[in-house]
Amino acid sequence: MADFTASADIEVAASADAVWHALTDPDSVEKYFFGARVDTDWQPGSPIVWRGEFQGKPFEDKGEIVDVEENRLLRVTHYSPLSGLDDVPQNYHTLTFTLTERDAGTHVELAQDNNGSQDEADRSSSNWKSMLEGLKAVVED
Repeated sequence: MADFTASADIEVAASADAVWHALTDPDSVEKYFFGARVDTDWQPGSPIVWRGEFQGKPFEDKGEIVDVEENRLLRVTHYSPLSGLDDVPQNYHTLTFTLTERDAGTHVELAQDNNGSQDEADRSSSNWKSMLEGLKAVVED
């Protein structure tokens, strides 16, 4: 699979601590992450699972926690059966959330590697932009 990167970013009018809480709190995540509830202990090497419903069908995405730097960086792997691809390592994406505190709040960047084409990366970027807009709404509410 070729490696095209999807990316999205947003400015959130809140502290990095508030954004971090929204990224790691299951109740908050469920509000903006496509209705999925996250389950993990946020420790590197630990599994992470997102459970939810998409178009009336239950789903369970999964991955592993790679890096955690509180209020700064969160990196996880991610696999979705909805992709139609086999559950093998080469079909996992790495999601990297980078938080940069600024005077007016926090800049949040999200990158997703391992997309098979530029079109796939563009579709993922669009989805992640929507998710980040939801994150912003939850944090600023």
